[in-house]
Amino acid sequence: MEKLKIGMIGCGYWGPNLIRNFSACPTTEVAAVCDANPARLATIGQAHSHLKLANTIDQLLDLPLDAVAIATPVSTHFAIAQRCLEAGLHVLVEKPLASNVHEAQTLIDLAERHQRVLMVDHTYLFNNAVRKIKELIEYGELGEIYYIDSIRINLGLFQHDVNVVWDLAPHDLSIADYLVDFEARSISAWGCAHTSRGTEDIAYVNVDYGDQMLANFHVNWLSPVKVRQMIFAGSRKSVVFNELNSTEPVKVYDRGIEFGEGAEGRRKLLVGYRTGDVWSPHIEAGEPLQAMVSHFAECIREGLTPLSDGWMGLRITRLLDAANRSLRAQGGRVVLSHGDFDHVNSDSSTIGPNERNSDRPRRPARPRRDFSLLR
Repeated sequence: MEKLKIGMIGCGYWGPNLIRNFSACPTTEVAAVCDANPARLATIGQAHSHLKLANTIDQLLDLPLDAVAIATPVSTHFAIAQRCLEAGLHVLVEKPLASNVHEAQTLIDLAERHQRVLMVDHTYLFNNAVRKIKELIEYGELGEIYYIDSIRINLGLFQHDVNVVWDLAPHDLSIADYLVDFEARSISAWGCAHTSRGTEDIAYVNVDYGDQMLANFHVNWLSPVKVRQMIFAGSRKSVVFNELNSTEPVKVYDRGIEFGEGAEGRRKLLVGYRTGDVWSPHIEAGEPLQAMVSHFAECIREGLTPLSDGWMGLRITRLLDAANRSLRAQGGRVVLSHGDFDHVNSDSSTIGPNERNSDRPRRPARPRRDFSLLR
């Protein structure tokens, strides 16, 4: 079977990782690399002498390619992906998909019009530890999810065109989107900037999913220590995902509280504490990035919809956009209307109990598309 020819756009921090994994994938080969930095391009050329080198998108699009992978600054994602889709190429975009909701929606429309695969590099969806948590949730091991608490902090790297929310939060927002099949109802964010550019380098993002389920995401470029941890607390059991624990990244805790039976028991706060076993499920070894590029190639060949497709990219971009508006409103709650416009409530008071007990809206199922891909 002839390998898919991949063009790599951007070979700075993340690009070399994609080049390595596309080269190792048995169904793909990196045919060309494009970067506006001549020195960086020369370095890639020395390490991979067989690659064609291009300084511009125009030069790259003149080459015989099947798909491109885009690993450039967020502000450039839309323009580059648009050019490549219009040229008839399948597109993989580094997270987040675009810098605003309109751009993300436009890329989805373009991909559907040209019948091309559009996929976002939300690599954690291909992490075996995250997939194990998905399995535990789907089998009912955790029961009803009460809350998600996430910490993603480290020292640097400061980005030039986005704040810390747009840089780090897409990882955890995409994990939550994958694991919890509910639409967010509102979002609030608080942050601080400690440089003259005024770009937030520390932030707390709160997402309300309704029905008394909350998620909190702490992202930080200033921490002296690196922490990558998420807690998924359920009515039956809870899971702690510690990415930095290479031997036991997932731990299941049979610990929690049990309310008294019926409304009377809850009213009188009849709470019992449950302390049970802690266990670590076996996690299969595997590189998430390799699984991601293999999935991208499979979707192109088989006409499948990617797990992290454009619609997921749109949902994450929408949450990031709402978080940004909340930051500008000093923590004002942004109500997600699931329509054309969202509402910013400058009064960040909590939602009342009657409102919070309403049913959580589930995401409408997206039909799996059978692309008529001409090879």
